[in-house]
Parts: sequence; structure tokens; C-alpha cells
Amino acid sequence: MAVPVRLLRPGAIALQALPPLSLYVHLPWCLRKCPYCDFNSHEVRAGEGLSQDTQSAYLDALMADLEASLPLIWGRRVFSIFIGGGTPSLFEPASIDRLLADIRARLPLEPGCEVTLEANPGTFEKDRFRGYRAAGVTRLSVGVQSFSDAMLQAVGRVHDAAQARAAVAEAAAAFDTFNIDLMYALPGQSLDMLRTDLDTALSFAPPHLSIYHLTMEPNTRFATRPPEGLPDDDLAADMLDLLAERTAEAGLQRYEVSAFARPGHRCVHNLNYWEFGDYLGIGAGAHGKISFPDRILRQQRWREPASYMAKAREGQAVSNEHTVTPKELPFEYVLNALRLKEGFELTRYSERTGQPLQSLQRALSEGERRGLLEREGDVVRPTARGFDFLSDLQGLFLPAA
Repeated sequence: MAVPVRLLRPGAIALQALPPLSLYVHLPWCLRKCPYCDFNSHEVRAGEGLSQDTQSAYLDALMADLEASLPLIWGRRVFSIFIGGGTPSLFEPASIDRLLADIRARLPLEPGCEVTLEANPGTFEKDRFRGYRAAGVTRLSVGVQSFSDAMLQAVGRVHDAAQARAAVAEAAAAFDTFNIDLMYALPGQSLDMLRTDLDTALSFAPPHLSIYHLTMEPNTRFATRPPEGLPDDDLAADMLDLLAERTAEAGLQRYEVSAFARPGHRCVHNLNYWEFGDYLGIGAGAHGKISFPDRILRQQRWREPASYMAKAREGQAVSNEHTVTPKELPFEYVLNALRLKEGFELTRYSERTGQPLQSLQRALSEGERRGLLEREGDVVRPTARGFDFLSDLQGLFLPAA
């Protein structure tokens, strides 16, 4: 397949080396759209589940999408795969087995390639998670959100507390590395209620925890009809302090704003995002970032599943794409890099963006002046205050109007 002419034109940057490459695969269906969710997810028809025909047709589209994208990444090896959604665990283990086999047939994977699958307790069946492990998934991320029936109902989840506990127990039995997603600052939630939730999660000795503050995202049901009883800012801050304290006591290190892990269990795929690595995104609505020696390309696929499948079969899965300008690169880089507690190396910034360090100097100096940033040799990291006010810190790097 010929490389599109647009990719052969001289670009505006110069990269000495390309970053690591990951693959993101989006499976867009879920049982029910949660009122806080702003991801590209689409409800299956009530009582029908996801048919084998739909699963097969979607996998065909994914492979057509991947094959059309191969000229962008010739010769590059993939070191992590993330299968997200939606609810990927609506797909049978046999479908995930086929998906991963099809990927391996088309892409060279690094030895020990991390393969993450998102799963929800509402789609949990006994031995289903073992089936994913047998298919080649190495890391399971379980979207629990809460172990309280009242809290699960308040945020519109389809599973109950008993299903949540059973799913995590099965994940712990099937996988060496698994993640529990928890949310806090939920409607009507008290500090003691969060403590009980967290204690339940920690009782499973999870290698990784992802903990998110409930937010009212645009274009969600909660954005137009906010729930009552949301904790105020002071209570939410106390909740975050509790989370940081209890996870540290349990041996989990906070390595990113929302991520806590035991040694050796950090999420390799997400770290690549945060370190401005490359990722090819396939599937309905998937985003991607691909570097070339003289440009960085961002892409998005068609969002609606039926449209995506039709376009992918025609070799036109990409709905829009653009080249990142040098002016945008400082903010694009730090938006994720400053989420890391250990910060980033200044030399890595130049390596991944092709931009001189001077392009960061004004914002770095202002961040230090405000006590949001600290520098140690070549390393820049957020202070404790910077971590608490991350949006303010990131905003310093926005391009001037």
C-alpha cells in the first residue's frame, strides 16, 4: 500500500529517534450508558447482549483499519496493547483470542508485550476472566467504581456490590497483574463510606488501583441533571488525603495523579501516554498519535459503530487527522508528563517533541515562582501543591493567544 502523499511532505520538527509504540483497540458497546460517562460508548439492545455476528463483523472492521494503517508504522514493534471501551468484556473470550491472534499476524510485538483488557462486573461470568488470560491478556482492569450498592445505584452502574466482589476475586485468581477502578466524591458519599470502599478494595491486595474523582463532564446526563448530595471541595480534598494515606500504608505507590501501584505493576501502556509515546488507535472513535522524523500526526476514527465498520471496510476508518504544530507541542507534552509524580526529564522533552528547551522556559520559571514546580538537575516535577492544583500548573504551558 502506498504511503499517502500528505505524509511525504516536509514537516516542521526534527526527531532524532521515534518513541515507543503502543496499540489501542476500542470496543464501543456497553450494557447501559452511565450518566457520568463521556467516552465513546453505545448501549446494546436491551436483553440481547452482543451477538456473535456483530462481534465478528466488528473484528473484521478492526483488521481492515489496522491493515490500512500499517504504512504509518512499518518496521516498528508494539510493546503494549490496551483493549478499552465501552465494555470490552461484552466480547467473548473466543473473540478476544481471535482479535489478539489477528494483531500478532500483522504487527511485531515486543517480547513480554503488556496486553490490558477492561472488564466490568456487570458482564462477569465464572471462568470468563480465565478465558481472557488464555487468549493472551496479561492485565485485567476491573471497573468496580464502588463496593456499595447505594453508591453504585447513585452513579447508574449495572452491577451490584456482590458482583463487584466476585469479579475482583476472580481477577485476582486469574491474573498476576490486575487493576481496580474506584471513584470517590460520589452523591451522598461520606468519608467513612469511602473508607469502607477502599478497605474492601485493599482486602484483595490489588497490584494496581486507579482512583477517580467523579466529575460532571460535558455531554453527559449528569452535566444537564447533576445528582444531589455531591461532596463539597473540602470533603473531596479530605477523601483524596485518605486515599493517599491508606494506599501508601498498603504498599501502593502513587506514581501518577490517579494511579497507585505496587513495584513492578505500573501500567506500561498508560505510562507511554504520559511520557508522550506513540499509539495507533483503531476502533470506533479511537484516537492515535504517530510520530515521524519530521512531524507528529494525530488521528481520530469515525465514532458511530455502524459508520466506523462501513468506512473501515472501505479503507477510510480515519474521520479526521492533523499535524501537531510546534506551538502546540509544549502544552501537549506537559499535559500528560506533569501527571507523573516523578515528573519528566528535560532531555526527554526535546527528544519526544523536537523542540528546544527554551520553548518551556517561561512556563517553567512561572511554575517555580508559584511553588507548583521544582527542578532537580535535568528533572522537572510537580510539587505537592502542583499535584493538588494540576490544572493550574498545566495551564501555564498553554500557547499564547
